[in-house]
Formats: sequence, C-alpha cells, structure tokens
Amino acid sequence: MEPLGNRQTSNGDLVPWRKEMANLVVIGFDDEFKADEVRTALWKMQKEYLIDLEDAVVAVKKPNGKVKLHQAINLTAAGAAGGGFWGALIGMLFLSPLLGAGIGAAAGAASGALTDVGINNDFMKDLAGSLRNGSSALFVLVRKSTPDKVLAELKGFGGTVLQTSLSHEDEAKLQAVLDGAPSS
Repeated sequence: MEPLGNRQTSNGDLVPWRKEMANLVVIGFDDEFKADEVRTALWKMQKEYLIDLEDAVVAVKKPNGKVKLHQAINLTAAGAAGGGFWGALIGMLFLSPLLGAGIGAAAGAASGALTDVGINNDFMKDLAGSLRNGSSALFVLVRKSTPDKVLAELKGFGGTVLQTSLSHEDEAKLQAVLDGAPSS
C-alpha cells in the first residue's frame, strides 16, 4: 500500500505514513433482535481492546416493511447538548443564558441531524430494504481487530454475511464462525 502523505515526527523529520482503511462487514439476521445482540457483544470486545469499531449500526426491517436505523451515536442529541452548553456560555456574556442555551441547542440539534459520519445512511437503508420483513442487519466498520479472539467470541451467533470488504478467505472464515463451525 502506498503512503498517503508525510507526517512530521516530534523532532521535525517528515516520514511517510498511510491511513489504514476500515473494513466494512454487513451481517443479516432472521429476526429483529439478533443484530443488536451481536453489536452489544462487539462493544464488549471493544472495551477489552480486541476490536476497534469506527461505526456499528443496526438496521431493522419491521414486519410492515419499514426500515429503521439504530445508530451507535445519536448525533442530534449530541449536537443539542453541545449547542446548549455553548449557547448558555455565550448567553452569559450577553446576560441571557436561557435564550442562548435555547438557540444553541436548536442549532446544535440541526447540525447533528444533518451530519452523517461512518457508514452512509442511504447505503444502509437500501441494503436493509432488500431484507425480509421482521429481520435485521448489523453494519460494522472495523478499524483493527484481533481476528482469532473476535471470531471465537462470535461463534454460533448465526447470520449471513451480506456484504464485506474483507478478503474472500476472511469472509469465509467469518461465515463459518457465524454458522457455528470452529475458526481456523
């Protein structure tokens, strides 16, 4: 892989560097709840430093056919909280902290609602739209992992790999583990 640029070290030298691309993994499940269960297991592994997730989103296709995305981070709420804080702080300078907080929260919520980080929402909705009603999918961007330990933790969860940027060999290993076969 070619370097993407140069990074300056603490002593001022320029050294080549590259940003590793995250791997996309999308796994489909036959019910509405299994994807969330697997995401919870991945978060537990992240706390144990076995995997580094950039994004993890559960998409549920309801029995009525509507697709609902359950993001890991609610950007609207985060934006409102941050905006409220900064609005109140600025409002204090102008002797109107409540008005400032209200305006800041509204602006932050609007900014958060318009922000899309991680996996593209349209991509997730399109792919989840092809699922059977009453099922779910887990969309994950993985920066780094300890594959043997992560695969051991995922053994037997079930599911089908729907799309991935993994190599064919790694995809086959993941599918075998999800099916309950021992990882090699």
